[in-house]
Amino acid sequence: MLTGKQRSYLRSLANNLQPIFQVGKGGVSDNMIKQFSDALEARELVKATVLKNAECDTKTICEEIAEQTNSEVVQVIGSKFVLYKPSEKNSVIELP
Repeated sequence: MLTGKQRSYLRSLANNLQPIFQVGKGGVSDNMIKQFSDALEARELVKATVLKNAECDTKTICEEIAEQTNSEVVQVIGSKFVLYKPSEKNSVIELP
């Protein structure tokens, strides 16, 4: 679990990130979970967008992906969300 200070720090880092994933009508698939896992291992912090034609709301999709990738939800704002998972091989982000 992230503390409020850690979550705030990660939000500040994610502010400049561009979304690298889009979740749409197809919803969350096994392939998408694998791509999220790979991206989290490489980047540690990932931002994604949920399209308007998605079947569920942004928070539900975000929590489902976080649970399946064992990552932490940093923030959910509008149609965007940010996930964090420390890298097992080469951790770059040091939390306060």
